[in-house]
Order: sequence, then C-alpha cells, then structure tokens
Amino acid sequence: MARFTLATGLREANVTGLLWEQLDMQRRCAWIYGDQTKSGHDLAVPLNADALMIIRQQLGRHPSHVFTYKGRPLRKASTRCWRKRLNVLQELGGWANFSMVLRYAHLSSSHLMAYADNVSEKGAVTNLLQVTNAETLKSA
Repeated sequence: MARFTLATGLREANVTGLLWEQLDMQRRCAWIYGDQTKSGHDLAVPLNADALMIIRQQLGRHPSHVFTYKGRPLRKASTRCWRKRLNVLQELGGWANFSMVLRYAHLSSSHLMAYADNVSEKGAVTNLLQVTNAETLKSA
C-alpha cells in the first residue's frame, strides 16, 4: 500500500478503502468519490505502471476491496513504512509544505499522467523533477 500511495499520491484512507469498482484499468485511472475527499469533489487519479502492477498483484484477493490483510478489508494502515513514505511526494516535487501539493489537486488526470508516468521505484526523483522543471521553465 505504501508503494501504491507513492505512485498515486493518494491519502491513507483513500488507499485502505479503495474498491475495485473505483478502478478503470483501461483508462489507467482510479476514481475517488467526493465523500472520500476533503474538497467534496470527485477526483480522477492517474495510475502509472507501478500502480497498475500493484493493483494486478491484488486481483482475486477480495471481491470488493483492493487492499486487504489476511482476507479482510483494512480500516487503517499504521505501519512505519506507510508513515515514512507519506512525505515522499512532497519531497519529490521539492515543495516546502504539503499545501503546495494541494494547490495542483484541481488539475485533470490527463494533465497529471505525464507526472504519474515519471514516478517509479528507480529514478523517481530525477524523472519527476525533470518534468516539474520543464513545466516551470515553460511557464516562466
């Protein structure tokens, strides 16, 4: 789940409560319903190759929930690994605080796909920052 969070930027509650019906594998996106977001708005989250691989590893484990433990849906993940990776997305983007990450939450999933495809286990910092720096230079 921590790797999936890193690949998608989703919050813990969205990952632990993720249902199969919220996934669109063909469009490479997960749908987070408005009642599951702080803003109250539905959110389309792009799924990169790592996120898709992690989802495929969960196939057949539970009929409704993507992530489970010993066959049961999760309510909370309180592992050290999870907490350690919560701030990785902020660090990868080079933002001073998490509010800067939230500033871009309104962007469409198609716009974010370029970023999602550049986050992976290997070279995540370099690839993501290259895309971010290129976007910054274009807007300057």
